Amino acid sequence: DKTSIRAGYGMFYSVIQGQVLGFDLPQPPYGLSYTSPGPPLFAEPFRTAANGSFTGNPFPLNFPPLNTSINHPDPNVDFSVFEPVAGATGPNPHNTFPYNENYFLSIERQLAPDTVLSAAYVGSQAHHLLLTYSVNPGNPALCLALSNPAAVAPGSATCGPFGEDTQYVSASGQVFQGTRGPFGSAMSNDDFEGSYGNSSYNSLQVTLRHSSSRGSLLLGYTFSRSIDQASALGDTVDPFDYKRTRALSAWDLTHNFVASYEVQLPFDKLTHRAPLLTRGWAFSGITRATTGFPVTIKSNDDNSLQGSIPNGVNNYSLDTADYNGLALNLSGNPRNGLPYFNPGAFSESALGEPGTAARRSFHGPGELNFDLALLKNFPFTEHKSLQFRVEAFNTFNHAEFFGPAAVQGNIDSPTFGQVIKAAPPRLVQAALKFLF
Repeated sequence: DKTSIRAGYGMFYSVIQGQVLGFDLPQPPYGLSYTSPGPPLFAEPFRTAANGSFTGNPFPLNFPPLNTSINHPDPNVDFSVFEPVAGATGPNPHNTFPYNENYFLSIERQLAPDTVLSAAYVGSQAHHLLLTYSVNPGNPALCLALSNPAAVAPGSATCGPFGEDTQYVSASGQVFQGTRGPFGSAMSNDDFEGSYGNSSYNSLQVTLRHSSSRGSLLLGYTFSRSIDQASALGDTVDPFDYKRTRALSAWDLTHNFVASYEVQLPFDKLTHRAPLLTRGWAFSGITRATTGFPVTIKSNDDNSLQGSIPNGVNNYSLDTADYNGLALNLSGNPRNGLPYFNPGAFSESALGEPGTAARRSFHGPGELNFDLALLKNFPFTEHKSLQFRVEAFNTFNHAEFFGPAAVQGNIDSPTFGQVIKAAPPRLVQAALKFLF
């Protein structure tokens, strides 16, 4: 009667999240979104600020008939006004529903009448998760072939980063309307949301619970690992190899320890006088010690020559960086102003390659935080009382460089490798709480 063993398994099917619909941004003439090929002017939103060229006003729109399709096109639409269609995002027509497998095994043991210890293995496997990827990426091999001045005609541009939509003329006179495919120059960097992703989570979860008439204590520890190909639609994946970006999840925490406690202060034991003032005092708090979130390594230089450029949906470019094998030398004290990791361990990737470094492979600074509260209860009746609370968050005002974006992982940034964000400083508040 002091030990319990529990196990469970479940398979759960889901629908595509409603929020995803907000990312599907069809361009004219089938949608109301317009993406400028260059920085626009506010006064003239269809004139490029960089060179003053006019891209054409696609509005007002004359919507095609509702029965328009690939097999029944609308010949009355002049698509040249809208080309290249850029920045459009939509669902892959072959998508299927995501599902998740959850399983656990736990052993719980009563150590004393008021103390219980439990240990559990908890895991999950998710399938058919949505991934964002370019549906019309640049061809790196073609771009590299056209990057040699001897391979192009005199006066023709040579191919390089961000050159996926540029016209090239080969030395033999062949004209290339950019390097993108399979839809060619009529489309630019457009994305599909395809249900080809998967993720895995495995953890050891241990809890110790103790309670008595004067207080309670709950200790929890989790040792876990979460892996996926993309942690959000903003994580672009490689359209030629969806598995290449498989790495630590953005929210992965290797170690996470949390202690919550409450103690009834024995002021009423010191004296029996003034019970209204000496009774009802309590001290409570939450202490958390955890490793940090993974550092996301990224680059916006388009060395992959695929043109998978952030457009508001895919916030991270596909490119990362090259890892040269040097020690990371993670800093145990980010307050010293030195880089958190060795920036020299990474370099710009070679042309035609998205980078050898994993998107996430090591963790940022951890956290040791104390949230404490002192409270006093003033009972009115058996079921009604007024509680006065003084609460302090980050009580010791300890600088916490904790968060998914605490460390700069963009190799193009001058602060690459530096800690750039911190959690909020100490916050103290007083409150009255009515319980009934």
